[in-house]
Amino acid sequence: MTAPALTTPGSGFTLTTTRRARMWELALLGLATLITAASLAIVEWAQEQTLTLDLLKYIGAFVVLYLVAHVAVRRLAPHSDPVILPIVALLNGLGLVIIHRLDLGSAHGENGVVTHPEEANQQVLWTLLGVVVLVAVLALLRDHRTLSSYAYTIGLAGLVFLALPALLPASLSEVNGSKNWIKTGFFNIQPNEVSKVLLIIFTAAFLVQKRDLFTTAGRRVFGIDLPRARDLAPLLLVWAVAIAVLGLENDLGTPMLIFFTVLIMVYIATERVGWVVVGLLLAIVGAIAAYYMFAHLRVRVQVWNDPFKDFYGVGNQPAQALFSFATGGLAGTGLGSGRPTMVPFASTDFVVAAIGEELGLIGLTALLLLYLVLVFRGFRAALMVRDSFGKLLAAGLASTMAIQLFVVVGGVTDLIPLTGLTTPFISYGGSSLLTNYALVAILLRISNAAREPKVTRKPGQPIPDRQTEIVRRA
Repeated sequence: MTAPALTTPGSGFTLTTTRRARMWELALLGLATLITAASLAIVEWAQEQTLTLDLLKYIGAFVVLYLVAHVAVRRLAPHSDPVILPIVALLNGLGLVIIHRLDLGSAHGENGVVTHPEEANQQVLWTLLGVVVLVAVLALLRDHRTLSSYAYTIGLAGLVFLALPALLPASLSEVNGSKNWIKTGFFNIQPNEVSKVLLIIFTAAFLVQKRDLFTTAGRRVFGIDLPRARDLAPLLLVWAVAIAVLGLENDLGTPMLIFFTVLIMVYIATERVGWVVVGLLLAIVGAIAAYYMFAHLRVRVQVWNDPFKDFYGVGNQPAQALFSFATGGLAGTGLGSGRPTMVPFASTDFVVAAIGEELGLIGLTALLLLYLVLVFRGFRAALMVRDSFGKLLAAGLASTMAIQLFVVVGGVTDLIPLTGLTTPFISYGGSSLLTNYALVAILLRISNAAREPKVTRKPGQPIPDRQTEIVRRA
């Protein structure tokens, strides 16, 4: 009778399977490289009618950066999910393709103004820093449970980052009407991107520590156990912070993202629909109150209701985005063959419109499916990992990515009012890219813990010290 293969906790993965998974990761990274390289070549041929040295520069940088990332994951998180990094690489690569295409379009004067932007070069630099962040987080954070020991410090830091732009003068914090930046002489950063991850870490630790506070039921109304009034303080605090950010910083996206992420995490921790009901009621009350309190929110709602009413004013951006989707149709105009530069801020807030025009509904759907797989893998890590903090943290990180994508795509397609959030890994900019690489690094660390092989135990080890194991039939 042969000895059973060494398996990972709760997953059934053998050590041989783990090594095979890393090879699959490398193969998928190679596929992402091929897709990115082919897309760059198509863009350059469509715009320049030739291939330039920029093609080799971007492909070379892409290969080197993600080879470094793969080696780092192989050494620092060898049992992590092999699909997460390749999907991130492909999303980042497609973002680089679209930004390079917009650079070429602006240089040719597609929008009536001839410029020579270098956003693609800067995006490569931000990707380099993002990979550095990924490696640093994996190297320094050897156990995700360590974060729970510093939960309140992390939460305080998240609130500080969130409030900092509101405390600065408009000259140092306002960009395009939103007061959620910190402007320096060299670059601009959005601290609310960092606060998003920090507050998720704090919320996960707080829910684990105070689980009894959230699981105690109050009155039963229409078959739903509502929470007690005195237990609503944490959720009311998050709601108040969201309203304050909306009013002081003219930022609609961040409050929505934080509030609904926390609400989902509370539901996952308690499994009580009552918290969802109360949260949605608070969201409705807050939205109505904010509409009458803040003039900038009323403007956004009016633009959302009819973007063509003031086409040459505040409605120009969303209206042009709708024209882009209409032009793209089902299959798109083809990479490099549309006019996405007609949409203001096409490389940041409205990069989805550029993708919709040149890749069409089919290409945009494929892109959304990539995000869906990434979110699914995040929830899969949450299901597989054993500790409660890891489960909530992974679920919160996956949820915030899903909510952000919904808010971005919903705003650009006029499903909901515009929020100003960026598309993860695709939009131009450093703050979002660096933060999302840190988010992915934490997910990889949790996934590694979930799939890590069992530790060999000495004979006679006391039963209370043994870890939970899954026994399978031979």
